[in-house]
Formats: sequence, C-alpha cells, structure tokens
Amino acid sequence: MTASVPARQTLTPTLADIQVPVRSRLDRVSEDLQRIILAQLPLIDEVNSHLLLMKGKMFRPTLVLLASAVDGNEEPRATTLAAILELVHLATLVHDDSVDHSALRRGMPTVNSLFSHQVSVIMGDFLYSRAVVELVRANDMEVLRVLSDATNAMTVGEMRQLTALDALGFTEEDYEALIRSKTASLLSAACEIGALAGARSRRAALARYGEQLGMAFQVADDLLDYTSDERVTGKPCGLDLREHKVTLPLIAALRTMSAAERRDVDALFDTPEPRDEQIARVVEIVSDRGGLDYARRRGDEYAREAELALVDLPDTPARGALHDAIAYALDRSQ
Repeated sequence: MTASVPARQTLTPTLADIQVPVRSRLDRVSEDLQRIILAQLPLIDEVNSHLLLMKGKMFRPTLVLLASAVDGNEEPRATTLAAILELVHLATLVHDDSVDHSALRRGMPTVNSLFSHQVSVIMGDFLYSRAVVELVRANDMEVLRVLSDATNAMTVGEMRQLTALDALGFTEEDYEALIRSKTASLLSAACEIGALAGARSRRAALARYGEQLGMAFQVADDLLDYTSDERVTGKPCGLDLREHKVTLPLIAALRTMSAAERRDVDALFDTPEPRDEQIARVVEIVSDRGGLDYARRRGDEYAREAELALVDLPDTPARGALHDAIAYALDRSQ
C-alpha cells in the first residue's frame, strides 16, 4: 500500500525537533569531525578549532543520519559519513567566503578575515582532501563517487555564476540550474549517502527528496535576503543585492516592472557599492511587483515534490523527521 503524504504541521518544527531521532549520534559525528581534521600542525589546528565553532547546526549531517535510519536501521558507519559530508560543506563555506571576501559568517569572523585569503583557500582544499582520504581509507568508492559528483556540480555552478556577463539577464531557468548545482546537489548527496549506509533500497527516493529539499531550501534562503534581518540569516537584509546577485524574487519581479522601476534596478547594479536607500528601494519594488509571492509559490512547489519522494518510505521516526525537515527548510526563523 502506498503511504499518504502527511499533512503539513501548523507550527514549524525546529532543527532540534528534527534531530530527536539521531541526537545521540550527532555527538559522535562531532567527535569524528575532530578526529578526521587533526593535523598536528599548529596553524592548521588553530584554523580547525575556529572552523569547528562555525560548523553551525549540523543540518546536513542530520539528513545523512535520518536517511540511513528510514528503514529502522542504525548503521555505525553513517556517523563517519555524516562527518565527511559536513567537512565538504565546511570546505565550500570557506571557499565561498574567500571568493566573496566576506568578513563574517554566522556572526563570527571568517577564516579569510581572521587569518588570510591564502590560508582560507588552502584550508578549504585541506578539508576536501581530508574527506577524500577518509573515504579512501574506508574503501568506500560508491560514496566517494556520489560526493565527487556533488562537489563537481557545486564547482561548475560557482564558475557559471562568476562568468555570467549580464546579471539582470539571468533567467529563471539559469537560476534553477544554479541552485540545483550549488545547493541541491549536496543535500541530495547527503540523503543518498545516508541511504547507502542503511537503506540502500531507498537510494533513488532519498536522493530525489534531498534534491527537491535543497531547491526549496535555497529559494527560502534567497527570500530571507529580502525579508529578514541578521538575527535570522547571519547576514544583513539585502546583501545579495549589495553584491549584485540576482535571485528568484528579482527575476520574477523584473517581468512586470515599469520603466521607472527598471531604471532604479539598473542604477543599483551599475553602482559598485550600492547605498542603503538604493537597496531599500529595490526591495520595495520586488515586493510590490509580486517577486516575493512568486518565489514563495515556487518554494512550496519544490517542498511538495520533496514530500512526494517520501510517500513510499516506511512510517518510522526518521521518515517523520525528514518530512518535518521540509517545513524547516521553508522557514528557518527558529
């Protein structure tokens, strides 16, 4: 019998709620992280100590552990795979901060601002290499393939964004391809790797779930840039606009802007360092022209696809938590 899609919760679950089925195992993930990156070189260990403080709420390792447990199993190697996945995620953050010259992440100094740009680039490479070394040591070539495909997709996506010549010519199709490679690929890999560690027959469904979850996650993140403040996102409202990044709310709003509104948008993108009032004006235009509402609808559509990917999975606590993770991805204000 095909399981039905559970009804959406009225209250958005917190990440702590989602982590309940795997809470004790997350502590072991943190221990594995420290073991894998230990280098016995003072500078590397100093940077690693800082990075471990920045590792965030462990959303991606949580997905690995939940995916591995959807059939009711608890495969020990899933904790190490979750740590490896988080290492790759940390590496992407270090490299992204270096590329963007970001000074803060989650309210803390970035590696490039606290140490140097050179140290940041090398540390990102170090984290990637330690993840690969750990997988090779475990002789886990299938997981290595999944993770390699994801990191390749993320790299190509980043290059595609950097080489875009006309930012305001970025289409919705371009945007979807970008977030599928930059965000959804790693969340899909997290769920697929989890399946390989404990629910192999669910591999395709969980990979699909992770991809659609990742799409919803990134759309919600891009919406927060227009609607939230630093207490929620760890970055000020309008930072994407300040950095001349075009995301779905703006893409949708551009379709119906007046000539005068379009001139205001063009002026912002022609200004190397936009003023606060320019940012506020474009945020207002995007809201008035329905860009935020359109992005919310698209995020909901991705979320529905993620829900559908779970329907044939057994009714276990892990499956319930994966379902709750969809609502969390759409509203990360907690």
